[in-house]
Amino acid sequence: MESAQRVSGAGEADAGRLLEALGRTLPGDRIVADPDVLAALSHDEAEWAPAGRAAAGVRAHSESEVQQVVRICAEFGAALVPRGAGTGLSGGANAVDGCVVLDLARMDRVIEIDRDNLLCVVQPGVVNNDLKAAVAEYGLWYPPDPASAPWSTIGGNVATNAGGLCCLKYGVTRDYVLGLRAVVGGPVAEGPVAEGAAVEEAVAYGDAVRLGRRTTKGVAGLDMVGLFVGSEGTLGVVTEVTLRLRPALAGTPRTVVGAFPDLVTAGEAVSQITRRGLGPSVLELLDRACLMAVEDWKHLGLEASAAALLLARVDTHGDSGAAESDGLAAAMTGAGALWVAQSTDDAEAEALFEARRLVYPAFERLGPVLTEDVCVPRSKVPAMLAQIEAIAARHRLQISTVAHAGDGNLHPLIVTPAGDDAARAAAQAAFEELLDGAIALGGTVTGEHGVGLLKRDGMRRELDPGSLALQQAVRQALDPRAIFNPGKG
Repeated sequence: MESAQRVSGAGEADAGRLLEALGRTLPGDRIVADPDVLAALSHDEAEWAPAGRAAAGVRAHSESEVQQVVRICAEFGAALVPRGAGTGLSGGANAVDGCVVLDLARMDRVIEIDRDNLLCVVQPGVVNNDLKAAVAEYGLWYPPDPASAPWSTIGGNVATNAGGLCCLKYGVTRDYVLGLRAVVGGPVAEGPVAEGAAVEEAVAYGDAVRLGRRTTKGVAGLDMVGLFVGSEGTLGVVTEVTLRLRPALAGTPRTVVGAFPDLVTAGEAVSQITRRGLGPSVLELLDRACLMAVEDWKHLGLEASAAALLLARVDTHGDSGAAESDGLAAAMTGAGALWVAQSTDDAEAEALFEARRLVYPAFERLGPVLTEDVCVPRSKVPAMLAQIEAIAARHRLQISTVAHAGDGNLHPLIVTPAGDDAARAAAQAAFEELLDGAIALGGTVTGEHGVGLLKRDGMRRELDPGSLALQQAVRQALDPRAIFNPGKG
C-alpha cells in the first residue's frame, strides 16, 4: 500500500516521547508498538487508498481511555485516527504519518435495550449483526444493514452514515441515531473574547460531551448529532450511540427477481418501479460478472444466463403485499425483462441476497479492487449505467456493477491485474470519470462509503465553494489543533 502524504502528526523525534506518554497513562496491553500489528491497524479495505506510518496504536476499552489518548495527542500535536473493524472502502480509517491509530473495536458492549421506548444504547465497537441479534431477542429490529453488517461496527456505520440493502424503505444510519457521546476538542483562546460570547462551561481536548436525546422528537439547539453522523471521525471520537429501533417484522417477505438482457434495460425497470409509486423494502441490481464471481467462490448454485438481475423484496403483508409484488413483476416485464419470478421461499431468496452481500469480497480474490459509490437521482439510473459501460469501453476495462438500484446508489467495481501499472492508471482515470458522470447527472460522489481519501477531489468538484468553506469553518471551530483524522473528507 502506498504511503500517505504527511498531513499532521508527531515527528520522528517525538514518536518515542509520545509512546512514553501513552505508556504512563494507559495499561500496557492497550498500546500497540509492534510494526507489523501497527501496519495492519493502519488501513481499511480500500486497497487503492494511501496509508501513512503511524507512531503508535491504542486499543481502547473505555471512554476514559479515549479521553486520555485525545489529551495526549492534543499535547503532542499528533494526529488521531479512529477506527472500528476496518471494513471501510474509502480510506477513511487510514493512518497518516506520525499519528496514533485509536482502535475502538473492544468497546463492544450493548449497554441498554429499552423495549418500551424502542431504543438501545451501545458502544461503538458493537458489530452491526450482533446488535440485530441482541435486539431481536426483545422482538425488535435495527434496520440499517450494509453489506458488511457481519463485520462492520456501529461506530464505523455512524462515521460514514452507512446505508445498505433495506435503506430504500427504512432509511440510513442517520435516521436511527437519536444521541451519542463523543470525546471532542476545544477552542483555543486568541485575544479577547467578544462580548456575550464567553462560555463558562467551554469544552477542552479530551472532554466527553453528550449530544442528542432519547425522545422520538426534539429540536432543542442545533442538530449536533446530525453533524457528527457521517463526519468520518473528523469532529471527535464517538464513544456511545443511542439508536432508534423498530418492532421486528412479522411474516415471510416476498421476493421478486427479474432477469434482463443488459444493464440499461434493468435500469429502466428501476425507473418504472419508481414511476409507479411502488415501495419495495429492497431493490438490488447485480450484473452477470458479480454473480459469477460469487458462484466461483462459494458455489451457491447460482445461474447467470442474463446480463443483469434485479432483486426486490416486499415485506408488506396480506393482499397489499401480494398486489405490490405483482406490481413489481409487471414493471419489470414492461421494461423488457427476459423473465420475472415471484417467490415466498425464504431459503431461495436468501441465497440470492447472500450473493449480493458477498460481491465485494468475491472480487477481492481476483485482484486489487477499486470500488465506486456514486449515487444519482433514481430517474437517472439508466443513464448512469450507460455511462459506466461507455467509460469501461473507453478505458478497455471490465467494470462490474452491483447497486442499491432502488435509491440510485451504484457500486461499479474495477479489478486490475496485480502489478499492471498501465491498467492501474486506466482504472484511476475511469474512477474520476465515473465521479464526474454522477455529478453531471445531479448526483453525488458517495452515497454511503464516505469521502475518506479516495473521494476528496471528487467532493471538491461536487460541492459549492461556499459549502466547502462552511465545512472547513466548522471543523476549525471544533478541532482548532486539527488532530482528528486530518486529511479526510
